[in-house]
Amino acid sequence: MSISTSARAEEFQELRPLLFSIAYRILGSVTEAEDTVQDTWLRYMASATVPTSTKAFLSALVTRASIDVLRSARVRREEYIGPWFPEPLLSDPYQDPERSAELADSVSMAALLLLERLSPLERAVFVLREVFGFGFPEIANSVGRSEAACRQLAVRARRHMDLARPRFEADQKEREELAARFFDALRDGDVESLRELLAADVQMVGDAGGKAPALARSVIGAENVARLLAAVFPTVTRIAHMEPHLVNGQPGAILRDRDGNVAGTMVLDVLGGRIQMIRSVVNPDKLSHLGPLADPWALTREIKQARQEDSGSKGE
Repeated sequence: MSISTSARAEEFQELRPLLFSIAYRILGSVTEAEDTVQDTWLRYMASATVPTSTKAFLSALVTRASIDVLRSARVRREEYIGPWFPEPLLSDPYQDPERSAELADSVSMAALLLLERLSPLERAVFVLREVFGFGFPEIANSVGRSEAACRQLAVRARRHMDLARPRFEADQKEREELAARFFDALRDGDVESLRELLAADVQMVGDAGGKAPALARSVIGAENVARLLAAVFPTVTRIAHMEPHLVNGQPGAILRDRDGNVAGTMVLDVLGGRIQMIRSVVNPDKLSHLGPLADPWALTREIKQARQEDSGSKGE
């Protein structure tokens, strides 16, 4: 029994959101995940196999392809300039009400960075088992290991993740309200309000990859972070626009220039009613999937010039 091309295409399109979500969590890259899903489609169309479960078959294909890509990507990440963060994801295309908590937790920047500590096989097994609820027979087929070996990989991966797994507050509305207050304080340059919203040991880290100016690679402490943000962002928000948006399931914003082009993203980790971490991504290579890109160097020059003019006018 064969399957028509149109039937295969229809089945694939139905499963595409799941395949992308698996690939993104393994790879931490939107563009690489999209390429891997496309490669999975080509392999599926070239295959003579008539699977008993199309979901299991395609999930196995995309997982194997993702593991291969991750192994080669790790070499590039070791040579990366400055802090490395996953490519920002604005919305997860795969929705499953029964696993909504696992899906939301696993796509956060903090969780994806923890996954980076695992081996490619551990990462794939953890994603399939803990996030998507696959059975061990399916996982074994996907990664080319025995069920016993996969169970061991799952235990090891879970142990690593549980040691430092991020814990976010469940109330999305509270986090979004705190983020709104944060961005208001940014715009106003209100040091006191910023300080009140930040955890004492808050960290602000930027991923520019040597491809764009970074506000700061790493700043630690509420006082330091509040003063730096208050000094810079009132000018930034006059020249550019901070568009509030969920980023990797967490409160955040997209920074756009005057023409609406994407200049960067910012995401906030919130716990205990305070912002624990501020992560920004301004490397244009990681932003192209979000739309037309701003010129980060030109935007930075404009901001610096405006700050100099502000300083000059205050001194008169």
